[in-house]
Amino acid sequence: MSEGLSMGEKIGVIGAGSWGTTLANLLAKKGLDVTLWAYEPELVAEMRATRVNTLFLPGMELAAGLAFTNSLEEAAAGKDVLVLVSPSQVMRSVLIQLAPLLRPGVTLVNASKGIELDTLMTMDQVCAAVLPPEVAGRFCVLSGPSFAREVAQEMPTAVVAASADPEAASLVQRLFTAPYFRVYTNSDVVGVEIGGALKNVIALAAGISDGLGLGHNTRAALITRGLAEMNRLGRAMGADPATFAGLAGMGDLVLTCTGDLSRNRTVGMKLGQGMRLSEILGEMRMVAEGVKTAESAWRLAGQVGVDMPITEKVYQVLYEDKPARQAVLELMTRDPKAERG
Repeated sequence: MSEGLSMGEKIGVIGAGSWGTTLANLLAKKGLDVTLWAYEPELVAEMRATRVNTLFLPGMELAAGLAFTNSLEEAAAGKDVLVLVSPSQVMRSVLIQLAPLLRPGVTLVNASKGIELDTLMTMDQVCAAVLPPEVAGRFCVLSGPSFAREVAQEMPTAVVAASADPEAASLVQRLFTAPYFRVYTNSDVVGVEIGGALKNVIALAAGISDGLGLGHNTRAALITRGLAEMNRLGRAMGADPATFAGLAGMGDLVLTCTGDLSRNRTVGMKLGQGMRLSEILGEMRMVAEGVKTAESAWRLAGQVGVDMPITEKVYQVLYEDKPARQAVLELMTRDPKAERG
């Protein structure tokens, strides 16, 4: 047991997709009291019977001590720590349902990456708007380069736990640290959240480039200039620029833009190959957060006055049917500029 945690810690994990299931399993393998909530009753029944989430994490046996439920009350009431892994666009509705169930002093760990479309809020801001200050004040975001399947297979991974409350960040660090899962702390919540959200949009662009067969030069340019866009938006929102050189910025960006397990890169590749967005999403069971974040990030950039040309072109390809090759040409023929953030 990690220092600072007792055997009495009670943890709820809200969301049994690949990442939520992986995080719940990581904690349960450490001997902690963990309950995983799934929206689908049939998935709960299956995991109880087989100890496998065949829908979202096939082939991975789940820890014997991990409990499963379809009841939000059972998952959240009386818990010391609540891990939020719902898609970002439904986070507000989930938090509204959770609010009356949370005990004072609970630590919230957000592992979802996105910007709310209706309000252009980060998940930290959504939490602060919905929950009382004594709960929202212990918000912590867990982010970094971490494909769920590789973590489930215990491949070495490093992430960041960011909170305005140092005690909450330290708790989350101790809670999740394992021999294959290293957790660093950070106080820059907005920077870590912007990094986690924007990397999915740039991964769509990288996937489009790969789908068009444009090569490694193009992908490297997209990653580098995408990082500059992430940095500009983050600074405009009060983030520490150094955050974007770390795990939650460059680290997550490189992984998501290059890894074959990236859902967002996969969506981008299919767009580059000529498929329509509705067709692509119709084939997918899991959420590609970058699809909605492309719109919310583009709108947020306009609101705060930040130039984000790659994000703008991804938005136009997704929602205005701009041909992908035309988007690339427009990016390459913009007015020349000096390289800077």
